[in-house]
Amino acid sequence: MLQHLFIAAALVAITVALHAAGFGLVLGTIIKRHVAPPTTFWPITWLLVRLAWLLVLIHIVEISVWALFYHWQRCLPDAESAFYFSGVTYTTIGYGDLVLSKEWRLLAPLEGLAGILMCGLSAGLFFATVTAIYIPREQPPAAKP
Repeated sequence: MLQHLFIAAALVAITVALHAAGFGLVLGTIIKRHVAPPTTFWPITWLLVRLAWLLVLIHIVEISVWALFYHWQRCLPDAESAFYFSGVTYTTIGYGDLVLSKEWRLLAPLEGLAGILMCGLSAGLFFATVTAIYIPREQPPAAKP
């Protein structure tokens, strides 16, 4: 059991590292392309759509890491099942139609916990982006000297 906890801890660390790297790329892209936040409907919408796509892509990569591990260790019958199980677990949907063997079942709640945390970070970035767009509109214009 202790060995499985170490494996789960390593998978969580890889998940967090991938999320941090993905965040760095996303933030770098946003900062380079948007020195000043967009102010009209379509540019704001396009920015948020691209941000959502990039965040979903980061999550898919993270889900894939767990799925590849499940497939490599033959925790599930095939690659499709491993990816499905990982996605359902990471997003905390938890249908329960596939389960890990008793030997590996401790990994599922830890993947779910990692998924919750990473989705929370993504929601935070989305919120920060929306805030950066709308806060300047709330501030009164600066007084001219």
